[in-house]
Amino acid sequence: MAVGKRVKKVMQWILMLLLAAVLLYFAFRGVKWEDFISGVKSCDFRWIVVSMLASVAAFEIRGMRWRLVMLPLNPTITVREAYDGVTVAYLTNFALPRAGELARCGVISATGKASFESVLGTVVLERSWDMLTYIVILLAVLIMGESSFRQFVSDQVWKPAVDSMSFNFLWVVVMVSVLAVAACVLMYVYRERLRRYRFFDKLFGIVSGLAGGLAAGLRMKHKWRFLLYTLLLWSCYWLMSYTTILAFPQVSGLNWADALFLMVVGSLGWIVPVQGGIGAYHFILSLAMASIYSIPQTSGVIFATISHESQALTMLLCGAVSVFSIYLKKRKNRKTQ
Repeated sequence: MAVGKRVKKVMQWILMLLLAAVLLYFAFRGVKWEDFISGVKSCDFRWIVVSMLASVAAFEIRGMRWRLVMLPLNPTITVREAYDGVTVAYLTNFALPRAGELARCGVISATGKASFESVLGTVVLERSWDMLTYIVILLAVLIMGESSFRQFVSDQVWKPAVDSMSFNFLWVVVMVSVLAVAACVLMYVYRERLRRYRFFDKLFGIVSGLAGGLAAGLRMKHKWRFLLYTLLLWSCYWLMSYTTILAFPQVSGLNWADALFLMVVGSLGWIVPVQGGIGAYHFILSLAMASIYSIPQTSGVIFATISHESQALTMLLCGAVSVFSIYLKKRKNRKTQ
């Protein structure tokens, strides 16, 4: 059984890597490498350093915001522990996409200050808030931005997604959703009987922990500080986009509003379940720049590559430092015991 699970994980990892390779191929197809190298050399890397510093600030702010959500679980959870959880999550996503959220829960639960399930509940709440914020920003960009923004989202994102969903597929989604709700209701009604079985007892424990984490987040005292951290966090994301624009002479005509749009589009690339957004980020960002601003593909790919790799390098470095820090702390604790 263990070998089968391991093989399944390896196959999933390989498939995600192949998807990233395919997206990279489409992003770089037709790129003139002489122009690519020349474009990279023209980059003002001082602005890229500022972008990387903004990325580090975003990690710190996300850690402080997450800690606010976790405080009702245990007030002794520190900002450093929350920060380490955030950076380890980003590092993990380069190996196993979407596994980072579980990894950061593990960082906190390993301290013994809160259970894994309750911490996972706070992550669900925090990520739900991020999704809501993203939707608000996206709507603001579409409403206040140029018609070309709306056209791109409609033609390149919305229509392909709708066209890929047949009527039968939607019917299956509805049926599965109804059955899932019915199953949850039945399990709740007969929960006392089902607890006699080890599987259901463990399942109810996980659900209870998740609910506890969500409830803890809703009980946090510093809600206005949470909102302030959210504003600062997305300001850092915007700053990362804008400073990358300032680094490239080829896109010097773009302004702060364009940086906001590119931030929104680039975020879609990080959402795709491939290792660290590799390929997906390059493809969608260069496509947006060509479709909306008529920026040549090579210039768009250069911009996307430097933007992605600078962020990826920051994630890898900060994540590695956090892993080493956690190791040293555990080693120190063993010596004092």
